[in-house]
Amino acid sequence: MFLGDLYMIFVGFLILILGVLLGVAFLTLLERKVLGYIQIRKGPNKLGIMGILQPFSDAIKLFTKEQTYPNYSNYFCYYFSPVVSFMMSLFIWMLIPYYFNMISFNL
Repeated sequence: MFLGDLYMIFVGFLILILGVLLGVAFLTLLERKVLGYIQIRKGPNKLGIMGILQPFSDAIKLFTKEQTYPNYSNYFCYYFSPVVSFMMSLFIWMLIPYYFNMISFNL
């Protein structure tokens, strides 16, 4: 029973991560299209039908960029502070469904 609960929490967390990442990717696409229309130029419509594949090509470009290594800094803080920040924001997103169930004045 306990292992099943952990499995469901992990699956819920994985679905949450995928949903947030896809949402951010397509909101970025929407922002770029709106800015293209405002500035009277072509937006990100070069890849796929109406630019649908643009967020995925942006992700590939982001992950294949060259890494820079700071010489005189703390590597742990430099590399893991964005990860910790991202995880904290996802933990806050996880609490939103439980927030509405906690407020119950039927006691």
